[in-house]
Amino acid sequence: MRRFSHALYLLVSLCCSWSYGQIAVDCSNAIPICNNTPTNGGTQGYGVDDFNGAFSSGCLEQTLSGAIESNSAWYRFRTGASGQLGFNIGFDTSEDWDFALYQTNDCNNLGDPVRCNFFDNQDLEAFMGVGEDPTGSSTTVLYEDWLQVEPGQDYYLLINNFSNTNSGFSIQFTGNIFVTNPFDALDCSIINNLLGPPLAACDNQNIVLDATTTGAVDYRWYSDTGSGFQLLTGENNPTLNVMVSAMYRVQVVTASGNIISDVQVAFSVAPTTSAISDENLCSGIGTFDLSQKDAQALGLQDPGEILVSYHSSAADASAGLNQLPVQYPVFAGTETVYVRTTSRSNPNCYDASESFQLEVVETPVAGFQTEVFICEDSNGEVIGEATPNSQYTYSWDTGETTSSLMVSTAGVYTLTITNSQSGLDCINTIPITVVVGETPTIAEVIIEDLQADNTIEIIAGVEGDFEYQIDSGTFQESNIFTNVAPGAHTVTVQDLNGCGSVSDNITVVGFPKFFTPNGDGSNDYWHVMGVTSLEEPIVHVFDRFGKLIKQLDENSLGWDGTFNGKELPSTDYWFQLTYMDTQGQRIEAKYISNHFALRR
Repeated sequence: MRRFSHALYLLVSLCCSWSYGQIAVDCSNAIPICNNTPTNGGTQGYGVDDFNGAFSSGCLEQTLSGAIESNSAWYRFRTGASGQLGFNIGFDTSEDWDFALYQTNDCNNLGDPVRCNFFDNQDLEAFMGVGEDPTGSSTTVLYEDWLQVEPGQDYYLLINNFSNTNSGFSIQFTGNIFVTNPFDALDCSIINNLLGPPLAACDNQNIVLDATTTGAVDYRWYSDTGSGFQLLTGENNPTLNVMVSAMYRVQVVTASGNIISDVQVAFSVAPTTSAISDENLCSGIGTFDLSQKDAQALGLQDPGEILVSYHSSAADASAGLNQLPVQYPVFAGTETVYVRTTSRSNPNCYDASESFQLEVVETPVAGFQTEVFICEDSNGEVIGEATPNSQYTYSWDTGETTSSLMVSTAGVYTLTITNSQSGLDCINTIPITVVVGETPTIAEVIIEDLQADNTIEIIAGVEGDFEYQIDSGTFQESNIFTNVAPGAHTVTVQDLNGCGSVSDNITVVGFPKFFTPNGDGSNDYWHVMGVTSLEEPIVHVFDRFGKLIKQLDENSLGWDGTFNGKELPSTDYWFQLTYMDTQGQRIEAKYISNHFALRR
């Protein structure tokens, strides 16, 4: 996470002498870097405050030192070509480092950094920088976007140690600029020295220092491996072959005086990639963890010193470009994966001589429906693979070894498909759910009548996925219809999975639930309303014993509550409504609550 406040350090005095390359704690003395400069160092405090008491510079904030810098190292470089440029700053995963990169040629006018990182290292990362993390991590927050540079641009790089204890760091420059311009991506003219710029070499290289000077009468060579410069006895030639990391000095004796020049030479281990075995995988795993091959590639080499990366071509492996993700997606087929082992301290020390075959066997996939619907009145349905692969074997949990199976009952059937190749059994176990659908029925039609807008609700008699229709209208998902006109209608319930349909006739009419034939002019007669919309309607009224009391047609005023001139008692009465359908058949209206009350 990004820091917003600073935890208290353990303030200690670092008394040890650093065995790293040159270190500059001030911007004005920044160490120049060019293509061959060994860039490894450490930090111990800071000199002058290069930010003049400012609280922040870009993402960097003031530390408990009272300045933005706490333990700082300054470097500078100049681009010698155009292209994509980045760098990796490597360090111990237990430590916390920050950096800021300024595009300027004046330490007194740094401006805002063009790249900056002030996140803490709670994820225990090993690198921060610009471009891409060399470990292939896609989740790190310690990296900024690539730089697009042009020739002649000057940059100052501040590396700041936040934890106040450190094991040092290394800087590795990266990017396509080193592919297109391997020898002048960074301009070495910023280093003016008889022996040239510092040299970063691999331990299998032959490094020759050349101090050839016109008019020289003698050469004396010295080396310093940590205890001061020591004369190299017998080395009096203009050139010196070196094989040990050290500071080297030459004293050129001329008639007009002596010339003294120093240069640092740093050797890094040249990795050797061990042979790597091929991999046979099933495509069903989705991704393969390439880091599983690291141990084979490294052999006895220290993973803390050597980085392993994987590439899709020999050219990419040699250039250190387009690293494959650690979690590598796999697909059926065979491909070659190229392996690069790289010195963490010097990316120019690498070996890209090894590769391995990644053979991926296809894990069978389901080419059929895994949810199947069968109608109850059907003879069954075939489930599984209708067009089997002759290279696969098939087995069902029911015991069959065919690719398909005829079923007629509901349940979950499991098909196991196996592809056996290259000594692998790639298996896919697929459950298939079979649902038996019943032919729909209509249990009830609820009619809300005696309204300006009649509503009907169709209740299906069985469970299922249905759609509903009234008369010849459009089928709908809802079982409720509104604004239904009085009269005879046909309702239909249809199964969405093809298990048939059912239709029924309904009659939308209304009638009073009670009437009061007391001669007051209100509710004195009872009749079914809306019958005029039917063909030849007849209403029969019965008492509770089924005795016919009254017969009404569409022209009747209604029943007045009498039978043969005598008033009948207050109680419930029943009725039956019939009418002629379109085929000329007399039918009875269904789904009508056909009783009402007489009250006196």
